[in-house]
Amino acid sequence: MKIKYLLPMLFTAVVLFSCTNHTKETTKKETTTKFEYVVEQFADIKILRYQIPGFEELSLKQKKLVYYLSEAGMAGRDIIYDQNYRYNLQIRRALENIYQNYTGDKTTDDWKNFETYLKQIWFANGIHHHYSTAKFIPKFSKEYLDSLLKDTKTTLQSEAYEVIFNATDTKKVNLDASKGLLVGSAVNFYAPNVTAEEVDAFYASKMDRKDETPIEYGLNSKLVKNSDGTLEEKIWKINGMYGKAIEKIVFWLEKAATVAENDKQAEALKLLIEYYKTGDLEVWDAYNIAWATNTEGDIDYINGFIEVYNDPKAYRGSYESLVQIKDFDMSKKMAVVSSNAQWFEDNAPLMEEHKKKNVVGVSYKTVNVASESGDSSPSTPIGVNLPNNNWIRQQHGSKSVSLGNIIHAYNEAGGTDRLKEFAFNEDEINAEIKYGQLADKLHTSLHEVIGHASGKINPGVGQPKETMKNYASTLEEARADLVGLYYLPSEKLVEMKISPNAKGIGKAAYDGYIRNGLLTQLIRLNLGDDVEESHMRNRQLVAAWAFEKGAKENVIEKVVKDNKTYFVIRDYDKLRVLFGELLREIQRIKSEGDFEAGKALVETYGVKVNQAIHKEVLDRNSKFKSAPYSGFVNPVLVPEKDADGNITDIKITQPNSFAEQMLEYAKRYTTLPSTN
Repeated sequence: MKIKYLLPMLFTAVVLFSCTNHTKETTKKETTTKFEYVVEQFADIKILRYQIPGFEELSLKQKKLVYYLSEAGMAGRDIIYDQNYRYNLQIRRALENIYQNYTGDKTTDDWKNFETYLKQIWFANGIHHHYSTAKFIPKFSKEYLDSLLKDTKTTLQSEAYEVIFNATDTKKVNLDASKGLLVGSAVNFYAPNVTAEEVDAFYASKMDRKDETPIEYGLNSKLVKNSDGTLEEKIWKINGMYGKAIEKIVFWLEKAATVAENDKQAEALKLLIEYYKTGDLEVWDAYNIAWATNTEGDIDYINGFIEVYNDPKAYRGSYESLVQIKDFDMSKKMAVVSSNAQWFEDNAPLMEEHKKKNVVGVSYKTVNVASESGDSSPSTPIGVNLPNNNWIRQQHGSKSVSLGNIIHAYNEAGGTDRLKEFAFNEDEINAEIKYGQLADKLHTSLHEVIGHASGKINPGVGQPKETMKNYASTLEEARADLVGLYYLPSEKLVEMKISPNAKGIGKAAYDGYIRNGLLTQLIRLNLGDDVEESHMRNRQLVAAWAFEKGAKENVIEKVVKDNKTYFVIRDYDKLRVLFGELLREIQRIKSEGDFEAGKALVETYGVKVNQAIHKEVLDRNSKFKSAPYSGFVNPVLVPEKDADGNITDIKITQPNSFAEQMLEYAKRYTTLPSTN
């Protein structure tokens, strides 16, 4: 599971890798002068940079490990494009060819709109928005694209050409079952002629509800229909689907294994390599156990088909990669969270039968990212908790990380203008400025370490993707959020010396969460849209449910002041009780596999938007120029070599622009054909 950075929630200062003989990109050397965090802005996107604290203190062997793991991650970059939509690679490559070879007038609005459209594709890893998953609508005409194709001698197949402009495949991920979960989703995890009902039947025939150690069925494959009507999984592995890209991933992973920091890390890498070679999900489980139980070393990574948010059926994992270096100081400070995991479980407002009696192996670290790729880039999480397989988490533990340098970069690039617009009064503004950053860090750690690791499923009840189906991700994120919200005002955090003021932290966190869930996250939607993205649904669900259930006692009051709407918390203690009640109910739903209750919660509170309030929010936000979404270019790891080709050091530079890095990636990491 991962937690995404949310600009509207945290208004205040909150939250290419190229060998020297390959790159021709102009880069900025990292220096001790003031670091430029903001690269550029286009559409609804702001591009940022991040630094890698601690990299220079690593040994040469560790630097090589970081470099090899980074290259492995980048080698799979084409995969996420193809997973997101079957025409993405064709479209991206055609538009990149135009961008690099067009010699006509580049001062026109048409060219600027073309350039913006291409940058949107780069940012979203395809032609659908990274967050709303709606298809981008180009602001240039067919005729203009035709002229660019002709002038640059670029070809684009008719089907791929037509989808740029027509009204088909308008959503990458559709979670509205009435529109057809698969029929309404453009994501390339299923052949177009496969139905949701067929998927259910296919996996129901494979799964054994009594199996206490089930594999993650469907995680690493595309499901297609043969000519005789039977379904078949096209496995993502060497000599299988995406085989050419996976060969490159494995090439770099094998190099990484030679410079592993310890035997357990090397063992895990070798299991990951075996998994990529065989596609065997039992090997994937063995790898995850080896990875989760290796908590030593300064370098860690994530690589694979992991999160299932992009699959409306919640089976298939999107490719992603993260390479990270431990932040020693912050990890030491925050280790107390994981060491107290059993206390949090014992004192949670859950039914006793849904609590874990022995919470094992919860590891929490603050890390500094060195590289991101696939579904983690350019839009990045700020926290990650893995592995996702529930039985592995319960029996062997999990790792939670907070991406410290990413959060820092967001903070440095932030501002307070939107906060002042949407916060009710000066007290709320000052509390956010004083406690907002720390409240966010603590909520992230509690969400990832305690939230996702808490609770247990009743014996004989299937995994959430089976029982909760298209509502699984929303309910899981709501559950983890509620764990954090419930404990943020606790004096236990002060006792643990990670919170200076439980009351102040709790108030700032509660104000920000309700403000975001009921108001400010709406700036990310077009007027008239439902909430589709799982994290957005979960926040609205929690905030709207608490508002309704506390209405009788005026726990949260809707206030209109100067024709502006605010949601003002009048009783923080009672709100905490409400959060606990909702947490208890969502855990019951998960533990018992109560699909109808889970569906009712999401559909009642998490999907529909008050249109009058939405319009007001958009009007109030229109005066701000800062984009609502942010993401990152990666620092460039440049190996220095001696006369024999041996790496003697690795230096860090920064790219000048988003386009330069994306084009360099296209040149260096093209590993798949345009159709797969």
